[in-house]
Amino acid sequence: MNQLDLQERFIAVTGGASGIGEAIVNRLIDSGAKAIIWDANQDLVDRMLKLNDPNRYAIRMDVTDQQSVFAAMQKSLAWIAERSGGHDAGLDGMICSAGITGPNHTVIDYRFEDWKQVFDVNLHGVFLCNQVAAQHMKARSKGRIVNIASIAGKEGNPNASAYSASKAAVIGLTKSLGKELASTGITVNCVTPAAVKTPMFAQMSETHIQFMLSKIPMNRFGLVEEIASMVCWLCTDDASFSTAAVFDLSGGRATY
Repeated sequence: MNQLDLQERFIAVTGGASGIGEAIVNRLIDSGAKAIIWDANQDLVDRMLKLNDPNRYAIRMDVTDQQSVFAAMQKSLAWIAERSGGHDAGLDGMICSAGITGPNHTVIDYRFEDWKQVFDVNLHGVFLCNQVAAQHMKARSKGRIVNIASIAGKEGNPNASAYSASKAAVIGLTKSLGKELASTGITVNCVTPAAVKTPMFAQMSETHIQFMLSKIPMNRFGLVEEIASMVCWLCTDDASFSTAAVFDLSGGRATY
């Protein structure tokens, strides 16, 4: 494993208690960072807290609720102040990994309630977390924001219109915010993985899973550790000239 320098960085990860988010948290800690897990699942948050890891803190929160996002930010900053020993410290990174797939239906058959739920988590949640992080980071003139989009947001998967459209919107949000903050010392990027085998697969039909596999020239799903490597690199100083950018992790699927 290549060594990344994230010593003494404080980085929040939404959806950080499982799947890609948990792999990102582990790689952050391996790279010297202190990770703050924002997750909606109380049982998983409790599991993280029971680890008693001084480099890992977990907060139960809801990315779709503005007050919950604000409260999570305040709790994070309080923990950072405690862990930094009074030094000038703040939130150095925000990684938005929380997401849902939604059901696999055609647009004709898609329920509007399901459509709204996918957008609330995958887009509105990213917007709220990006916004609160950017407001804090702008005052410090430094920071890293990384959003997890999807190759589906670039190509559009059949029977996954809400997921595809919400991830396309995350790409657009990333590009807009990255340009707005380009002169501030804050970078905003996103990654677009092809299918990665995580607990999210339980939300998908087997037919859809096999469709996604058939589109990947490497003929395998991505590994959570592979996604974590790129995401964590984007949080380093080495990635200082990349902003408003999209990084593919698709096993050869991406065509643009």
